[in-house]
Amino acid sequence: MLNRPSSMTLCVAILMAVMLSRTSTASALMVGGGGSPKTDCLTVFDADVNYPSSKPKSIRCVDGDPCDLDGEVNGSCQFRVSVCANYAGDDRCALVGVDSVVVDHALDNGDRRFDPEFQALQSRIDGSIDPPNGEQPGPCTTATNFHVAVLGPFANDACKRGRKDIRITTRSTPIGGKLYKDKDKLQLTCEPAPAGCDPNSLYTGTFDRIQRQIFNQTCAVSGCHDSQSQAGGMILEVGAAYNNLVGVTPTNAAAAAAGWKRVMTTGPGSGDPNTSFIYHKLTGDLQSGMGQRMPLIGASLDPVLIDIIRLWIEAGAPDMGWVPGTD
Repeated sequence: MLNRPSSMTLCVAILMAVMLSRTSTASALMVGGGGSPKTDCLTVFDADVNYPSSKPKSIRCVDGDPCDLDGEVNGSCQFRVSVCANYAGDDRCALVGVDSVVVDHALDNGDRRFDPEFQALQSRIDGSIDPPNGEQPGPCTTATNFHVAVLGPFANDACKRGRKDIRITTRSTPIGGKLYKDKDKLQLTCEPAPAGCDPNSLYTGTFDRIQRQIFNQTCAVSGCHDSQSQAGGMILEVGAAYNNLVGVTPTNAAAAAAGWKRVMTTGPGSGDPNTSFIYHKLTGDLQSGMGQRMPLIGASLDPVLIDIIRLWIEAGAPDMGWVPGTD
């Protein structure tokens, strides 16, 4: 693995910015990302790696610590990552010439693991490295900011570490016609703050929690309820979700015929989960013709989060403030 700055001329200088974390000191380094040392120079990551401390090759940070670039305990860590091609800092790899660089899950084509931050990194690679690239060492992208959310809060306000893996495949065909491939991975991990995982410190209210913990992570994803796919004629992205739910008749014919709404409110401060289509889609208690339980792919929603949806509907689905029992 490449984990030291280049001693040779590169197109950009490597900034050694020392940042403290609970486990180790982080500094901007060139890291190969894995694979054979003979091909690992085709593309490398330039990032504030800090884990493991003996030979850093990934980033692991506690929410709010100095290695978290947003500097706040907010349920998410921010990391800065660049990519460089034709790295000249390891004599074990003499390859130059990059034909293609592909970031996994960077295409918004229905891939449920699509991530706009992967897409942003791919765009910077296409613009700065601009494959096919010749033998010039060290063309680098500008930095992309990656955000990794902790998982939770769940029961008893418990949270778990969150993780995001950046995976890149680089291909090169030097003189002689042999194809070389460099597969790289950079793992980014955000640990919950040790003070706990209090919803009041992470969210501004019940609907903000529903939006960020449930919709953003489970529903408003490529191929589902994002603005491009609009599954079931519904968008659950930030800024659109509330008006797509409260008081809206479902496009599902059976649910509409039953007189249900996506979220049924019955008056100021009151609502009915039993006639709210979204609640039944999450619990799986569906009548004939009402489709399948959501989310369609992956594990069912945590019961604690389903209960938050229920309490929110019963309280009249407010767009601001905390509903008792959801904080």
